Amino acid sequence: MKELIIQTKQLTKQFVSEEVKTTAVRDLDLTVEQGEFVAVMGPSGCGKSTLLNLLGLVDRPSSGSFSFNGQEVNSLSENQMTRIRRGNMGYIFQNFNLVDELNVSENVELPLIFMGIRRKERRERVAEILHHLKLGHRSGHYPRQLSGGQQQRVAFARAIVNRPALLLADEPTGNLDSKNGAVILDLLTEHNRQGATVVMVTHSHKDASYAHRIIHLQDGSIIN
Repeated sequence: MKELIIQTKQLTKQFVSEEVKTTAVRDLDLTVEQGEFVAVMGPSGCGKSTLLNLLGLVDRPSSGSFSFNGQEVNSLSENQMTRIRRGNMGYIFQNFNLVDELNVSENVELPLIFMGIRRKERRERVAEILHHLKLGHRSGHYPRQLSGGQQQRVAFARAIVNRPALLLADEPTGNLDSKNGAVILDLLTEHNRQGATVVMVTHSHKDASYAHRIIHLQDGSIIN
């Protein structure tokens, strides 16, 4: 049996305002093995993106436990969680989330700067990955000068440049046409075959078919 990279027990996330309490994730038990490709599906508002934020250490649960690579992370400080996230995780967003003021190379380089990688190695890694994704000729361009498909490939490059063990993707093809969407899914599959674990949120049954396993959420709980 492969090692578990993700294990949650009764994971719950509630959002509380003055008038209402909303439970986005409810008593969720989930295990994901190292090297798996898992798709998370469900209707809008079922808790998919909230779950991804919890797994990506962007948010903390209200209760329950979450272990990443065998380490319980809920009790860690913000700085400790940030170090784990930067060193082990990559995140791809539906709306790309590129920095408009930075060119392609600078956007991809950002995670390596945060990790304290030396400048020479940063530049080598960025050049290598942009060449692999056929974006080398766009390295000095800015996001506004790129098509949607190119922007998402840049976002993909930024997500994997730190060689993460876990790649999280939130509707990565949601703003793309079918051709560019297929390119991103092929890249996710390639990265998974190279050993990375992938958890992808999607509304698309076609996109989910790329995964090894599909998890269905409803009202914040796994229903199968």
